[in-house]
Amino acid sequence: MCYNIYMKTKLNREFLARHLFVAVLMLALGAWFGYDGFVRYPSTPAHDLYVSIEKSEPPVGADLEAFKAQKTKTQHGLMALAILAGIAVGAHLFAVSRFSLSFDDDGFEIGGRRFAYADVKSIDDSAWKKKGISVIACGGGKVKLDSWHHTGVKEFHERLLKSAACAQNGAVLQ
Repeated sequence: MCYNIYMKTKLNREFLARHLFVAVLMLALGAWFGYDGFVRYPSTPAHDLYVSIEKSEPPVGADLEAFKAQKTKTQHGLMALAILAGIAVGAHLFAVSRFSLSFDDDGFEIGGRRFAYADVKSIDDSAWKKKGISVIACGGGKVKLDSWHHTGVKEFHERLLKSAACAQNGAVLQ
């Protein structure tokens, strides 16, 4: 008796938690820097700002207004960088979460397109042992499979390598 086992990859919870944490942390830091740069620093007298940052009295003749302006601009820059970092990490996480791979004994489906194992033209496993990354070429394109991003990729990789159709088609394992 032959069983056709259907499996689907899922977003790795550890990957999701770490990247979501970093995205939220960066956005929170951006809000903190923004508050300092747009609210706190402008409303604080230059002398008091110098003392709160440097933990000492300013030197005689120091241009405290220039100090305040420079520190305020720094907060604006840090805000922009932190928010951009949060958006970048969040966008990457969103893109990775949109990836869809399901497979069974007869073939696999990626992004709504169904393939037979015989459709695989090459498998690049040069980063598989070290990083769990495999790149397969099929259907006129390449698909990067990352076992850190999704659970089920290892099982698919094993199934792909065991596929008699893949071997008969002459797929090249790099």
